[in-house]
Amino acid sequence: MAQNPLLFCGNSNPELAEEIAKRLHLHVGKAEVSEFKNEETRVEIGENVRGSEVFVIQSICRAPNGKGVNDAVMELLLMIDALRRASAARITAVIPYYGYAKQDKKTKGREPISAKVIANILKVAGARRIVTMDLHAAQIQGFFDIPVDNLVAMPVLCNYLKKEGLCDDKIVVVSPDAGGVHRAELFAKRLNSSLAIVFKRRPVPDVAEVTDIVGDVKGRVAVVVDDMISTGGTLAKAAEAIKGRGATRVYTVATHGIFAADAVEVLEKSEIERVLFTNTIPFRNGTQHPKFVQLSIAQIFADAILRITTNRSVSELFEGEALADALVGAPPEALAPV
Repeated sequence: MAQNPLLFCGNSNPELAEEIAKRLHLHVGKAEVSEFKNEETRVEIGENVRGSEVFVIQSICRAPNGKGVNDAVMELLLMIDALRRASAARITAVIPYYGYAKQDKKTKGREPISAKVIANILKVAGARRIVTMDLHAAQIQGFFDIPVDNLVAMPVLCNYLKKEGLCDDKIVVVSPDAGGVHRAELFAKRLNSSLAIVFKRRPVPDVAEVTDIVGDVKGRVAVVVDDMISTGGTLAKAAEAIKGRGATRVYTVATHGIFAADAVEVLEKSEIERVLFTNTIPFRNGTQHPKFVQLSIAQIFADAILRITTNRSVSELFEGEALADALVGAPPEALAPV
């Protein structure tokens, strides 16, 4: 294999790909990823990849150019296939946001398990490893028959909160539902704070109703922790209920800012004071929305890519708070290939 990895990206999140490449002192490889006149996806790799370790960076989300989620999937699959046919030694799909993850099980009859379908076609296309971040459900890793590195954004998000003085007994970490309790517990432990849980029910998809809150939020800043923000309705209602229980302020923290439909407007009008999320998904016009804060996770992906290329442990990135914090604050030179 080549000494340095080769990086390529589609159209869904080119800015993140460029930032990751910069951290590694590399460049994003030349590739034509566009459309034919009949709207079919066109892919042409513009560099020699024979015998190389290749990483394709592509979130499964809507692209800045307006292309949809399904376009992102097709771009990723066709790029992997093109690289495989060009004799790349190993192809790793770097998927910062793994779309279609919300359907990870059947909740009623005659439904697909979409997360499993995507896993199947990625392997068939030629991917030999997956690198992603904060999967919606941990069991999705079991849908793959190839290695999966599920990175976490928690060090970046917690560092921001600590710098803002939001830690210890000043805050209470809140899980927006029962399914997110484990994630919230990890945040609470890292921030040395207490924990609360919001219980809700969904009468119809993408609509939630808060039924109860377990835990003391009175007189504290509530930090609601989730893996993704989609329509924003759940968080807005949770923030209203939390404020009603006596919380002084409400922050929301999530890895993936999807912001579907009118989510930005819903959150702007809500009781939430600050919305924190990462750049696994592009966020446009951020300067027009001061309530929204986007943090970069490029450094974590850069170091994971370097460790994979040099056959070093990826899990070591998150085995100790001191090590993870050091990596999050490290300069690009600290992550350069050796």
